[in-house]
Amino acid sequence: MSDAVTIEVGLGDRAYQIRIGSGLIRDAGSHISGLRPGARAAIVTDENVAAAHLETLTQSLAEKSISSAPIVLPAGEKTKSYAMLERVVEGLIGARLERNDLVIAFGGGVIGDLAGFAAGIARRGMPFVQMPTSLLAQVDSSVGGKTGINSPQGKNLVGLFNQPKLVLADTDALDTLPRREFRAGYAEVAKYGLIDRPDFFAWLEKNWQEVFAGGAARTEAIAQSCRAKADVVARDEFETGDRALLNLGHTFGHALEAATSYDSARLVHGEGVAIGMALAHHFSARMNLASPDAAARVEAHLQTVGLPWRMAEIPGELPPAEKLMEYITQDKKVSRGALTFILTRGIGQSFIARDVPQSEVLAFLRENHPTVS
Repeated sequence: MSDAVTIEVGLGDRAYQIRIGSGLIRDAGSHISGLRPGARAAIVTDENVAAAHLETLTQSLAEKSISSAPIVLPAGEKTKSYAMLERVVEGLIGARLERNDLVIAFGGGVIGDLAGFAAGIARRGMPFVQMPTSLLAQVDSSVGGKTGINSPQGKNLVGLFNQPKLVLADTDALDTLPRREFRAGYAEVAKYGLIDRPDFFAWLEKNWQEVFAGGAARTEAIAQSCRAKADVVARDEFETGDRALLNLGHTFGHALEAATSYDSARLVHGEGVAIGMALAHHFSARMNLASPDAAARVEAHLQTVGLPWRMAEIPGELPPAEKLMEYITQDKKVSRGALTFILTRGIGQSFIARDVPQSEVLAFLRENHPTVS
């Protein structure tokens, strides 16, 4: 088996490992075979990942006598839909998979969220394995058990918490990732530094080129991100407390994704998060919570790595600020109509701000809207 960095997600009898390293797709059978001896597996994936890696995975499973049934879906955010959820669930049932067989989520965040949700509801719950193939999925969405689909009214509004049995993050898979997708995933890496690890953010400012190039720096960045996420999830699995800090940039970002109808040609999730993090730092400065210097530093780093940092960089027209506000108030981070944002007092000093005045947010959106010259 390949050497891998192993990180524990401490959830008592539901604890599991994140394994990060090279060759984990090729060696997947060895890692998975001990989870459910004699089990069969469904592989939920998308067309792009299937073309690049499905044969390697199915062969690895077969070598350990694990028969598999692929369910191949279209690529893109629009796959996180009711229609595709039905397709996966019916695929699992149609393949005659039993309750103790495995579902393997083999792809980026869209596939991980969708397959994990389907596994949680098919036959009243089937065990599943996350095999994230995008940077965003490896450092964020594959860890922590959040699964779900989008509603036409907003992102991730339908779903459940469902922890995987294992996460296998093959760093080699990132070599086939389009540059834009890798960059988008990097936004989630930077997020961990901006939440509460200022030294990590400073390290990224110095070493981001090596992270993009691959090798030891990339593995280190992924491992640091996973450790940060695992620590938070172990403390607050169901997001009743400080797990909400992981949503830095997401309230603004999710609204922008909804405003672009989840059109990945215009905006992918990580790009929305990047713009959202910049907006969160600017809004914090506007509220006199943080120095404008922090927002400028975040902007500078996002620009340096090639990520968007303001709404004006999204192609095409955006709806007016009032419509963006509607998407924000529909977000899951709203409780009894009160807005909850992750704001900051500086780099690595994020905090949960409750009862944020809607009037202040709307005024901020109007000031930062692309139609404002």
